[in-house]
Amino acid sequence: MKRDLISSAIGILVLTLVLGILYPLLITGVSQVAFPGNANGQQIDVAGKLVGSKLIGQSFGGQRRYFQSRPSATTPPDNPAATTFSNLGPNNIATEKAIAANIDAYLKLERPYDPGLTAAAVPVDAADTSGSGIDPDISVANAEIQAHRVASVRDLPLARVMKLVSSYTHGRGLGFSGEPGVNVLELNLALDRLSAAAK
Repeated sequence: MKRDLISSAIGILVLTLVLGILYPLLITGVSQVAFPGNANGQQIDVAGKLVGSKLIGQSFGGQRRYFQSRPSATTPPDNPAATTFSNLGPNNIATEKAIAANIDAYLKLERPYDPGLTAAAVPVDAADTSGSGIDPDISVANAEIQAHRVASVRDLPLARVMKLVSSYTHGRGLGFSGEPGVNVLELNLALDRLSAAAK
């Protein structure tokens, strides 16, 4: 029995050392060499100041001059330390209420600039959270609806803002997975550059 306990303890120590320390260090080292941008979260800086990550959605606080990320299930919104989904089923009344509230907020923000917008036309990603709660992308349809507001608030031609949306649209993952999307942070940074150049 004593021998079994000793061999079990040694097994736990060896596995802890290998799987808990050596393996993570090896993977981190290989990642830093092979994929340094991805391993560090594809951080984006502007003029030497870190403004976010290409891989993590962030809130733009309802500022009308910016494209808005999709709703977040984290508290506070878009908090990568609390990455989560709501854990509520699609037939849960709380899910239904949250989606209705998100649609109402979206219409309140967008309808003054797109009077014909109806609740039925609100894209799914504007009404519901993503699986991670911090998805950095929105759908092309969502970006095109928001372009009306952004162009109006920034006093830019709608065609120019739509062209910007088109140029920041990326295809499906691996060519077949998911839908084309637009990275909100990258689009907003490009929008700031466009506005600065227009002055």
